[in-house]
Amino acid sequence: MAVVIAIDAGTTGVRSVAVDESGTPIEFRYREFPQHFPRPGWVEHDAGEIWQAVEATLGELISALDQPVAAIGITDQRETIVAWDRATGEPRHRALVWQDRRTAARCHELEQEGHLDLVRGTTGLVLDPYFSATKAEWLLGPGGVAADADLALGTIDSWLIWKLTDGEVFATDTTNASRTMLFDIGTLRWSAQLCDLLGVPLTALAEVQPSSGRFGVTAPGCVAGPGIPISGVAGDQQAALFGQACLQPGMTKVTYGTGSFVLMNIGRSCPAPVDGLLTTVAWTLAEGATTYALEGAVFVTGAAVQWLRDGLGIIEDAAQVNELAASVDSSGGLYFVPALVGLGSPWWDPYARGTIVGITRGTGRGELARATLESIAYQARDVVDHMSSTGGQAVTALRADGGASRSDLLMQLQADQLRVPVSRPTVTETTALGAALLAGLAEGVWSSLEEVSGAWRLEREFLPLLDAATADAAHSEWLRALDRSRGWSVAAEGER
Repeated sequence: MAVVIAIDAGTTGVRSVAVDESGTPIEFRYREFPQHFPRPGWVEHDAGEIWQAVEATLGELISALDQPVAAIGITDQRETIVAWDRATGEPRHRALVWQDRRTAARCHELEQEGHLDLVRGTTGLVLDPYFSATKAEWLLGPGGVAADADLALGTIDSWLIWKLTDGEVFATDTTNASRTMLFDIGTLRWSAQLCDLLGVPLTALAEVQPSSGRFGVTAPGCVAGPGIPISGVAGDQQAALFGQACLQPGMTKVTYGTGSFVLMNIGRSCPAPVDGLLTTVAWTLAEGATTYALEGAVFVTGAAVQWLRDGLGIIEDAAQVNELAASVDSSGGLYFVPALVGLGSPWWDPYARGTIVGITRGTGRGELARATLESIAYQARDVVDHMSSTGGQAVTALRADGGASRSDLLMQLQADQLRVPVSRPTVTETTALGAALLAGLAEGVWSSLEEVSGAWRLEREFLPLLDAATADAAHSEWLRALDRSRGWSVAAEGER
């Protein structure tokens, strides 16, 4: 029996997962890589360190398997931009991470110049430093990288495909391209107008291919072995939507990772932009059929738990937040707005900053831990409420995945706030599963979308228990706290 390997290159680490023909992960290996914060609001990764983590996890995984590998799928942190040299295969600069805020003032300038309608209508996105385009412009600026014939500018998937094929393939897929703010999601081509506006040469960008389909094969000397098809690529949130088998319009998922991301399948027609939300490519299959999604992006959720661990030291392991939060009956009126890198959907405020309000003499570690979990549920509710009111389709059920979905307390808080059932699948690492399913679908491991849907299995459903009036009152207080965080850091564009 063959397996499909998924490389899940996330924001803080790389997970390589082997998935069998039933859609069940059977082995995985994980490796964190360093985070670099050269200045406040700046977040960088070393692409070489990401590749080292990929090689390490792939090598360990292959050593643990005794089955042949039918295909490799790749899913990745989106919007992070890498500049590398095609002649040497080496990065020319640290990667600028999706969380990086250094181009906030530039985005404001572009909006003041009247370019927002062009960006919204072409890309489905908003003018925010979250996306790759202004990061690429910054990299090409004074003291940055040269825009010569050897320059490659790509998202993490492009970097990994390049390394796995030893420079034979420079490609990305439609989902990752749709997050760059340089891609026309209607024509599914790079926008020459936006590239010209931001000074990004089209020649430095990757070829755009379907999310499910063969990109190339691994090179001789690859740690996974030579000649393995690389046949599925998608940004992490689109991969999770596919892995959650949200294959019909209206089906919705939330992924709790470093941030939280709510995506709703809206079918094969690209709609007009929706205020406060993103329109994105969900996936493109090998025959060319493209599905679109509405998305709400919350920047800091799991990262807030990491801050409790690494910044405050009140927990030693991220999983301890659940036990600590459950040690108290309530947060005691404490609200934590984790706008540590600004606010995403539906607020889009890069100048917001983290806020804790309602502290009393009775506030302790337990209350802060519970307020952190509550903030995750509140932020998802903000997105779902907005999606239902402006997107024209109510969310009647939600599928949850990602690391924090393992918390029964969080899942109950989420169901109570949304007033809809929240379903947790048996496989909660659905980003990797989605990449594996896209790759396996292209190579015939799964023959149809019906077989892909059959890989999804329910572990537990959480139903609302809190009465609506109490839930709404708590959410209203959350919105008061959130308002305190907005527009806090109105800073000039960062210097190099």
